[in-house]
Formats: sequence, C-alpha cells, structure tokens
Amino acid sequence: MEITGSIPSGGVCTPCLDERQNSVVTTGKTKTRIHCADDSLAGAVSQRACVYSGARVVLNPITDAAHLVHGPVGCASYTWDIRGSLSSGSGMYRNSFSTDLHERDIIFGGEKRLAACIDEIVRRYHPPAVFVYATCVVGIIGDDIIRVCREASERHGIDVIPVESSGFISGNKIIGYRAAAHALIRLITPKEGEVIPKTRRVNLLGEYNLGGEKWLIERYLREIGVEMNVACTGDSTVAALKQIPGGYLNLVQCTGSMHYVAKLLEEQYGTPSVDVNFFGAYNTAESLRAIARLYDEPGMTERAERLIERETTRIEPEIRYYRQKLEGKRAAIYVGGAFKALAIIRQLRELGVDIVFCGTQTGKQEDYEQIHGMLKPGSVIVDDANPAEIERFLVEKRVDIMAGGVKERVLAHKLGVGFVDHNHDRKECLAGYDGAVTFAREVFFTCCSPVWDSLRRQPDWEVADGT
Repeated sequence: MEITGSIPSGGVCTPCLDERQNSVVTTGKTKTRIHCADDSLAGAVSQRACVYSGARVVLNPITDAAHLVHGPVGCASYTWDIRGSLSSGSGMYRNSFSTDLHERDIIFGGEKRLAACIDEIVRRYHPPAVFVYATCVVGIIGDDIIRVCREASERHGIDVIPVESSGFISGNKIIGYRAAAHALIRLITPKEGEVIPKTRRVNLLGEYNLGGEKWLIERYLREIGVEMNVACTGDSTVAALKQIPGGYLNLVQCTGSMHYVAKLLEEQYGTPSVDVNFFGAYNTAESLRAIARLYDEPGMTERAERLIERETTRIEPEIRYYRQKLEGKRAAIYVGGAFKALAIIRQLRELGVDIVFCGTQTGKQEDYEQIHGMLKPGSVIVDDANPAEIERFLVEKRVDIMAGGVKERVLAHKLGVGFVDHNHDRKECLAGYDGAVTFAREVFFTCCSPVWDSLRRQPDWEVADGT
C-alpha cells in the first residue's frame, strides 16, 4: 500500500482505506462529525490494544494483588509490566501469572487448570486478592470463569475477581475498560453489614503513578488542604481500594478508563466527580482551582493560588527558553485516550508548536469536538488510526515531532521524525510543573537534534509537497 504522495486537492487529507473515510476529518470549514467509538475495521491493523489489554492496564497497578491471565502464555507476556507504575510497598503486581493453555485445554476446557493455578498462587504468595482475566480463547471455548472464581473465593476466603475481557466480543479497547470497572466495583462493594464511613478525602481515579506522578499530585493536594483517600489504581492496595466508597469527591484524571467507574460510584454511593488533568502547567492550575471551588473551604482558594503562582514563576524561564527554540515546529499526536491528547495539545501550544495531526484510540464525540476547536484549520483528526494512515499523514503534514506510545515510535523514527514517549509504560514523571519542564526539555532535545537532518530523505519530503 502506498503511504506517500501529493496532498489531495483542497488540502484535505484522506485515509488509506475507503471504509475509513468517516474516521478522518480535517479542521476548518468541514462540518462532518468524526465517526468514533466503533469496533476497529477488520484488516486495518489498528493501533488499538485488545479488550483484555484495556482491562489489564487499569487493574495491573494494584500493587499487592495477583494478576492471573487465563489463556495462552503469549497474552500474559504481551502485558507483563504493561504499566510504568511505581509502588511504595508490595511488588506483587510486577509478576504476570498465566494458566498457559495448550491445545488439549482448548479441546477439553481449561477450568480445572484455572482452579489449580489459583490454588497454587494463593498457597505460594498469599495475596489478598486475585484478578482472573479472560482472553479471546477462553471466551470462545466457554470456560465459566465466574463460577471458578466464586468457588476459589469461598475455598480460600479472599477476593478472587473474574475480569470478563474476552477480546473476540469486540474490537474496541473501551470494552476492556468496562470489564475492569465491573471488576473494581465487585472488589470495593462492602460485604453485608459492613459500612464504609464517609470522609472529606478525595479519590483520584485514572491515576496510575507512572514515574511517581501520584505522589506529586498528592503533595499538591495536601498543600492546598486536601487529603487523598486512594488513587485508583496507581500505588493502591486491595485494602485501600475498599475505602473508595468513603471518598468525598472523585477526581477523574483518565476519562476514558474511569468515567464509567465514576458514574457507578455516583449511582451507588452518591459521590460526585469532576474531571481533572495534571499534565502541563495550565491543566494543573485549572485542576487545582476546580478542586478548591468544589470544597469551598476558607483559605483553600488562596492556598491554591499561592501554589500556582510560585510554581509558574519558578518554571517560566525554562519554558520561555524552550519556546524560543521550538516556535513554528509542527507536531503530531497519537495516544490512547482523549484526556492525554488534550493535555499534550495545550502543552505543545504553550511551547509555540503547531499541531497538524491528532488522533486517539478511544476518543468520544465530545472529545473530538473539543480537539477540533483547539487546532488550526487544515489539521487532521483521526480516530482509531492504522500504521499506514499515521505514516502517510506524518509525511503529508511535514511533521517535525510526534508524541505517542510505544507502537508509534517506530513509525516516526522510520520517517526521520522526532518522537516523545507518552506511553503508559514510561518511567519519566510528566505530571505537574516539574513534569511540564521535563516534557518541554524532551520535545526540544528530540525535535532539534541534528540527527534528523541526516536521516530525513529529501526526495520523500519533496514528493509530499507534490513538487
């Protein structure tokens, strides 16, 4: 499939597959609404992860739980250490257990093997909970993991939670988020007669403690007078998560993975929620102000403003320096969730960088409308892109730097485009004010490296201009 060529008349970029026409729009005069939130097109080689992977990235940071993948060993190895989450305690979550199903198990069923694996994990490691993930194969052969988990829970006296994440039921990672949400609700629902007292603390939903970001946000909140109840799920424990119903307010950071959880918590426990975003100086400031307004306590707004002014003043010289170097550069963004895309757009704009291509794996209609309003006319917006589309638009839009995940890095480097890692397995803290400087520094060093002048093949870029 050809991925380069001249830009079509009118400057409108088109996808490489006709069936994907409605999933790609160009900002400006077009009134077409992007088609999103559907299953991936068969044969398009979507950049999306599978349903099981969507569930695993949400639950894996629970530090003291055992995570057992019921399926072929490849599913477990694919998601081993899938999050760059740090722990202040247990390291159990760093293990990746598998039932390692083989042909005989596929033919005769794998329930006995699953039960035996749960028994062995409990006997050897004594975890307070075991999450059992269903994979595509398990869903097809019909193993009843709900019954096996219930019987194991009764046998061992601990929570053994089924995660119904069989990928064949959908081609959309969001379904995996839903499966993880139901598993979390099952875990935190109080036992009969148990009462979780209400507090004035917040739950931070969708924070996975990549590079210690949860600890940084916790420090900001404490400075303005707010205590954290539990982060879900970064650096959390099974016991801590069970205190979620006692939260006063739910702060939703990763909207794609946690809006559904927040909705269920509001319905069952009456806990209100607000979207926050601690990536970038602007987002961090607006989030702290929103939290202070909702608490409406004497002095909290003033404390928030003092923190914002102090930190903004501290980092401004560095941000100004990088902006002078990056002004006018052209960027592409392709990430998993819309909350992250919106944060990166704001950060790059603060650095004087033009965003000419932006896409996500799991964005919703309202997310794309917000993205559309933040980009200049002529920019390309894509839902659920495939590698051919990403490569084509990187060339056609003459991109200098791309922010994305692990699968996009190779595509960018192959075309001589600088790359900034914003994946969920990174170990670098990008949240808050220090994170804003770290991000700006990485964009500068990557985008302005002299290596790209040597690697970019001039004929390819000339063809992209149609000259």
